[in-house]
Amino acid sequence: MKRGLFTIIGVTAGAVGAVALAPLALTMAGFTSAGIAASSLAASMMSSAAIANGGGVAAGSLVALLQSAGAAGLSAGLTAAVASVGGAAGAVIGGAADLLSHSKGQPSLENEDDGDEEEEETEMMNLQEAKELMPK
Repeated sequence: MKRGLFTIIGVTAGAVGAVALAPLALTMAGFTSAGIAASSLAASMMSSAAIANGGGVAAGSLVALLQSAGAAGLSAGLTAAVASVGGAAGAVIGGAADLLSHSKGQPSLENEDDGDEEEEETEMMNLQEAKELMPK
């Protein structure tokens, strides 16, 4: 297998997978199209943000951005950001798999048997014969 192939596959799968699974992850966290779900991670985050800001959630905060994405879907910019993060994670995993796959089957130099021993032995015998044939 060509070097770097697992890395390319990892980047692609990571980017596509992150974009495809982001809406599901938002919904599971409680950021739904109908609003923040009660007793969810989103509700806990919203409560913490409201307490920190004196009773309201600040526009542009993480909670506000996630709720917007949960209600309306990912914007183009957020889709690009999610794909970048997924691609980076996929590159790390794919790169590790690539390294493991290429280092697994390579023998060390000490134990390497490349078949040259027999060739060297034949060459030595030919040299010995040539010495014997040479006049002194």
